[in-house]
Amino acid sequence: MDVPTIETFRVARTRDDLELAPGETFLAGGTWLMSEPQPETTGLVDLTGMGWPDLEITRHGLRISATCTIARLVDFARGGTPIAVPETWLAVDTFEPAADALLASFKIWNTATVGGNICRSFAAAAMVALTVALDGIAEVWAPGGGIRHVPVAEIVTGNGTNNLARGEVLRAIDLPARALESRLVLRKIALAEYGRSGAVVTGRTDADGTTVFGITAATQAPVVFRFDGVPDVRILESAVRTAPGYYSDPLGAADWRRSVSIVLAERIRRELVGAA
Repeated sequence: MDVPTIETFRVARTRDDLELAPGETFLAGGTWLMSEPQPETTGLVDLTGMGWPDLEITRHGLRISATCTIARLVDFARGGTPIAVPETWLAVDTFEPAADALLASFKIWNTATVGGNICRSFAAAAMVALTVALDGIAEVWAPGGGIRHVPVAEIVTGNGTNNLARGEVLRAIDLPARALESRLVLRKIALAEYGRSGAVVTGRTDADGTTVFGITAATQAPVVFRFDGVPDVRILESAVRTAPGYYSDPLGAADWRRSVSIVLAERIRRELVGAA
């Protein structure tokens, strides 16, 4: 739709260009920004001009640029990019199923960015679910030159809210190799066959036996559980049942979200046990 309040547009090419003037906001893919009126926004600052590499394999794992599109991330997982997926990164197989949780067409995938999905911080954000499941660490650039690193799980504070201050830019998300080398399982459910996810549950087991479960979409902010090994059914059920933040909206009641999260978590637990 039209956003008639926009008066200025500029492309950021250096870090100095990221200083926001009154009324300006950052633009990456813009799939949400252009979907509804933005009455307080009078200027756009395009981040794609920064020229950040979409994906980089580092000695620590995978670095995903905030401006990397969801389509590019899926292509990487499919082996369709010049950057080859290391054979030991088993968790990459979950990238595409996670993207499917976005409930978006290929047109959206080719425009929407990983960073934009995280910064919008909706409870059902697919890239939040994926990066939280893999212990993603966000690199955040602050106005004035500061940099901070924070788990993606701690950035999102509610359904559509986060702790990014005005002028802060999500530069990249780093996924550690130890998590990428794990067996990751993602399960999701919606009230309608093609509806927005009402609950997304993930679980993985690392090489040292640590097991990590995550809940998104069902809770207003991500919830993460860590265990020394695969928990038994009672321990996991208790943890999921008492997780904070289950909420009700037209796409699902809080009690339903809690109940289906318990079921999905148990299914994942059984798969992880079977793979051990």
